[in-house]
Amino acid sequence: MSAALLDRAALSALIPHQGTMCLLDAVLSWDQQAIHCRAISHRDPQHPLAADGRLAALHLIEYGAQAMALHGGLLARAAGASAAPGVLALVREVSFTVDRIDDLADDLDLHARRLLASSGGWLYEFSASAGGKLLAQGRVAVINAG
Repeated sequence: MSAALLDRAALSALIPHQGTMCLLDAVLSWDQQAIHCRAISHRDPQHPLAADGRLAALHLIEYGAQAMALHGGLLARAAGASAAPGVLALVREVSFTVDRIDDLADDLDLHARRLLASSGGWLYEFSASAGGKLLAQGRVAVINAG
């Protein structure tokens, strides 16, 4: 397991998601184009997105979106600014290899790569895996809400 560059306390200062809605636990690596995060919250029986104790694979989109928001926060901080708020506008070409994630014993690895950035928004691709198995992948467009 790689050492974290940022732990949960440090990363929660960079994204709007707070408390139990901050789903990520660590940043393992990042650069100008991409980020790799780790999460363990999918195993929490009190997960805020769970229904009847189950957490659907569909929620991996939120994990990916939070990795994207964190990437934007890190880029803004590196430039001496704060990240502009964004709104999830479009999810495309998403595929899942599992139906649920609450029953996974392994940590989640989230990767997000920025494909496009403009003053109007951002386009990212993301993937989620656990134990070396791909769980989900897709693309997400975020519009600048600031």
